[in-house]
Amino acid sequence: MQKPIFEINGLTKIYGSGEVEVRALNGVDMTLYEGEMAVLLGPSGSGKSTLLNIVGGLDQATSGKVLFDGRPLTALNERELTRYRREHVGFVFQFYNLIPSLTARENVALVTEISRAPMSPDEALAMVNLSDRATHFPAQLSGGEQQRIAIARAIAKRPEVLLCDEPTGALDSKTGILVLEALSTINRELGTTAAIITHNVGIREIANRVFYFKDGKIEDMQVNDHPISPSKVSW
Repeated sequence: MQKPIFEINGLTKIYGSGEVEVRALNGVDMTLYEGEMAVLLGPSGSGKSTLLNIVGGLDQATSGKVLFDGRPLTALNERELTRYRREHVGFVFQFYNLIPSLTARENVALVTEISRAPMSPDEALAMVNLSDRATHFPAQLSGGEQQRIAIARAIAKRPEVLLCDEPTGALDSKTGILVLEALSTINRELGTTAAIITHNVGIREIANRVFYFKDGKIEDMQVNDHPISPSKVSW
């Protein structure tokens, strides 16, 4: 049987109060399993990013529970959440957040210097096929290369979970496929659980499961028995 990595029950997030109350999440129940690739689809404002922020320890729920590897994540205080993020979670966002004055290797090394048992920066760069760009600065790299550097930085600490919010949103189809191939390689070779938010419906074909969000809830869920290679995604 698959081992649950996240068990989410009745997760609710409310912003504001009274007449301006917004329910970003409205009682979400969801399980993510160890080593799976999940894609979260839905329109803007449907709750996808809010969910990822809560399971990633960046935000706290209004109510409901999240268990991470059997431990209650929603009960942690700020200091404990910081440790959780540092030790267990890698983040990849639409915008790369690289430090312009540092080389690719140095950007990755920022994470390895504060991690418990990291891979070397060069090993992380090799996993995203950018060993030959190690000494380049961000301004010398394409958008796709910068995003793969950001992925290398995220996985260098060997996180159990990789949370990706529109990782191909700023890229064209050719470079976007290279980014998806990097994510698939990490999921396959490291066994990292990956959750990807996207508006691109073609990307759902690479996932083990697809969750469709609407109005703060999961409206539907699809299982892919045979996920396709990123190179075959219809962009």
